[in-house]
Amino acid sequence: NVQGDRTMGIDHLPSPAFLDRLGDALGFDPPREPGLDTVETIHAMERGEVRAFFALGGNFLSASPDTERTARALQSCALVASVSTKLNRTHLYSGTCSVILPCLGRTEVDAQASGEQFVTVEDSMSIVHRSQGVLSPASTSLRSEPWIVASLGAALGHHTIPWAELAADYDRIRDLIALIIPGFADFNARVRAPSGFQLPNVGRDRSFAPIGGRARFALATPPDLSLPPGRLRMMTLRSHDQYNTTIYGLDDRYRGIKNERRVVFIHPADMVELGLIERQVVDLISEFTDGERRAERFIVVPFDLPRRNAATYFPEANPLVPLDSVADGSNTPTSKSIVIRVVPRT
Repeated sequence: NVQGDRTMGIDHLPSPAFLDRLGDALGFDPPREPGLDTVETIHAMERGEVRAFFALGGNFLSASPDTERTARALQSCALVASVSTKLNRTHLYSGTCSVILPCLGRTEVDAQASGEQFVTVEDSMSIVHRSQGVLSPASTSLRSEPWIVASLGAALGHHTIPWAELAADYDRIRDLIALIIPGFADFNARVRAPSGFQLPNVGRDRSFAPIGGRARFALATPPDLSLPPGRLRMMTLRSHDQYNTTIYGLDDRYRGIKNERRVVFIHPADMVELGLIERQVVDLISEFTDGERRAERFIVVPFDLPRRNAATYFPEANPLVPLDSVADGSNTPTSKSIVIRVVPRT
């Protein structure tokens, strides 16, 4: 799952130590060149450097910034392939060829050669526990994500890795994880405990010995957050009934919203200054060094935000987030700090 990706080494900059353990356990030499993060991937697509894009789940288009630009970048690829439990907007944009590989969801029974399987997930409290489906699969043709990955690996000819055995019995995968990932010794036994097991967490455990026994505070100089007249600083956020790009319902009990997502939250005093009224339909225009971006038909909702701030839902407002507006160091999109102006619909 998303929370456990980094723990398992899913990273565009894996550490040399991780790569060493991976190679030793599986008998091959992993590539040592750095990969690409999301923003770098989109840039590489635009430069024609990405021939094939293979998504192991997710909704890349909707989750990424600068939606229209990302869509054009995807269309420059020769192949866009997705392993998916359901259709999403990424599937609508492809270059020469688009392939959708439907897979089992975690609520469905996953029967392999050795019997019914379970997978493991890591929650936000760093607890690893098992997840096993109980529903009949939507189709007998569906395959599991591990089966799909193993089949691709076998087709590519990396025969030092026992692909068929790994797909047949997920305990074999967990045995390898126990050899490779710190904190996962005796993985198969520990994860079968009723509540799973908890991973080490330096902050929670207050284990600061590696840095001299004490936590270290860091000082940061705040950036200049001044705004031109008539502008607001927009952040994107999620509703209660939402998990990443999956929208389970159109209500948001956190903020009193019913049956709507194209809303913009604005402080009442800012609404007065901008000449806006509650439920007014507006367009949002973001401003960046490379020009403007427009998202249409948002409903104004008064909300107790800090003055001169605005909030919209992700991913509906992602078209306003410039691809090149990124945080220093992490290179992540600045989705919490987008300068916009609000324009009433005529």
